[in-house]
Order: sequence, then C-alpha cells, then structure tokens
Amino acid sequence: MTGETTRAALYRQTGPADEVFRFERIARPEPGAGEVRVRIMVSGVNPHDTKKRSGWTGQGLATPFVVPHSDGAGVVDAVGPGVAAARIGERVWLSGAGEARPGLGAAAEVTIVADDRAIPLPPAASFEVGACLGVPALTAHRALFADGPIAGQTVLVTGGAGAVAAYAIQLATLAGARVVATVSSARKADIARGHGALATIDYRRDDVVAAVREAIGAPHVDRIVEVDFGANQAACHALIAPNGTIAAYSSSRVREPVLDYYAFARKGATLRFVQGMLLTPDMVADAVAMLTPLLAANRLTHPVADVFAFERIAAAHALLESGTAIGKVLV
Repeated sequence: MTGETTRAALYRQTGPADEVFRFERIARPEPGAGEVRVRIMVSGVNPHDTKKRSGWTGQGLATPFVVPHSDGAGVVDAVGPGVAAARIGERVWLSGAGEARPGLGAAAEVTIVADDRAIPLPPAASFEVGACLGVPALTAHRALFADGPIAGQTVLVTGGAGAVAAYAIQLATLAGARVVATVSSARKADIARGHGALATIDYRRDDVVAAVREAIGAPHVDRIVEVDFGANQAACHALIAPNGTIAAYSSSRVREPVLDYYAFARKGATLRFVQGMLLTPDMVADAVAMLTPLLAANRLTHPVADVFAFERIAAAHALLESGTAIGKVLV
C-alpha cells in the first residue's frame, strides 16, 4: 500500500443496501507478484453479491469491510513483478475480483486481480459487455461443457431469461445443441427465444415435465442447466435422461433440499454443482478460449437489465433483489 487513496463503495456490516452501503476513500492497493491493478469502468452485480451483503448466506464478514462485486471491466493501470509491462493500458474484463485481495471487489475506482483473471476485452466489446461476463458467462460455460461436447444433445435451461441462462442458451446453441427453456412470463419467453431457445415453457402456468416432453418430442433431455435445484428437483429427475447431467448453480427457494437419492440413482444421473466463483485457472481458460472469438465477432447478446451510476449502488442492489430485473445489473 502507498499513501494514496481510492474511492470505494463498501459495507462494514450486513443488512439492507440503503442502510449499510457507504462511500469511503481507502488505501489504494498496489499489485504484487503476478497481479495487475485495474481501473474499473463498470462493475456487475450478481446474486451472491446481494446475498452476502444482506446476510442471506448467514456468514459474517471475514474482513473489516467489503467492497462487493466480483465482476467488472476496465483498464490495467499497474502491474506487479512478473507481469509484462505491456499490459498497462489494456482493456480487460474480470473474473473473481476480490479473490486476490479479500474484501476488495470491483465496486471501487481500482481493484487488484491475478494476471490471468484480467482477461483481454476485444475492441468490439464495450466495458458494459465486459462487466456482464464474469460469473454468468463462466458459470454457463462450465455448466454446459464440464463433461465434454454437447453437439446433438438436448439441453433444458431453467430460468431462461436470467443472466446465466442467457449465455447458456447462446453457447449451447452455438455448440450444436438444441435448447428448451423455462420462463415465468411472455416477455421472458421472447427473450429466451431471442437467445436461441427453440421452445419455452411457462413454469407458472404449464406442467413443466409434460410441456418439455411435448416440445422436444422425447421423454428426456441430456443436460439440465438448473437455477433452482431444490424447487425443481422433481422435474429434474423426471426429465433427465439415463446417464444425463444436471448442472445446478443455485437453490434459492429451497436452500437445503432433501435429495431423492434413488430417483437419480436409478438413472445413473450426474448431479454437478457449479460455482462460478470457484473455477480453476484451467476452467476459466477453457471458457475464455470459447468466449473471446465470439466477443470479437460480436456474436453474443448480453443481458443488461439496467445501468446505475456508481453513487446509486444501493439502488442497483435493490433492483436485483426485487426479482424484477431481467439480466445483469451494472454499476
């Protein structure tokens, strides 16, 4: 650390966004060996950011304060030992801000990340696009491809208008899979179909299992990208094919589901838990290898729900928590 400071949005205790967020000047961090410092242009809010800040996770703060947001995009403005000086001035998007320096995420003027977690942002992609990627795109990639190619497979994506789902539908379609998605409204159905879903099912009105089977003309899907495993467990084991995979990345409505073991065991199903914040460097590299050319060719649509000024970070968190945002909330 130096004597210089940087501005950050932070909280020192959990609670409602409009009560706990504050803006402070904190010591400006300097990159260590293998690290870069990024001047943040846009950061992205994910559900884990709001859950941690609100206290939903039940975990206390591991640091005196937390600057949230693992996702963001900006420009490298300093590098540590072992990192090429040529990176200074490079446009990048971030994977895992807050990992190199616990408690120091992307909701600040600058943050520190490991060199390989500052990923080059192609000229065709804006900083807003870069801030959309992070957890949603990396989670989607892992959920789809952790077990090999999916060309020719049928994939069910639940919550088809969400940020992870938007990338999952697009990446699966580009990889040669056919995709069906569950949604909760006609507007969300339009969005999911716009991303490439061949059919959508309104889970609030339809019998999901029967509707999926009718849409695909078959009793089972090969892979499920699951946004709420506990709530959707019955549909998952009804629809998953023998030796198929359910890649679950959240279970918000039923936090501690009771697993119907034999329902899944009789099918030899794989239940894969995907956590976008815990991907290894190799997992990130695999995703980046697919994402970068797609970004450069402007072949992806990015789900931006709204963009807030930095000073309105509490409102950004409140929007995501409201459940009305369709896509990624940016600050």
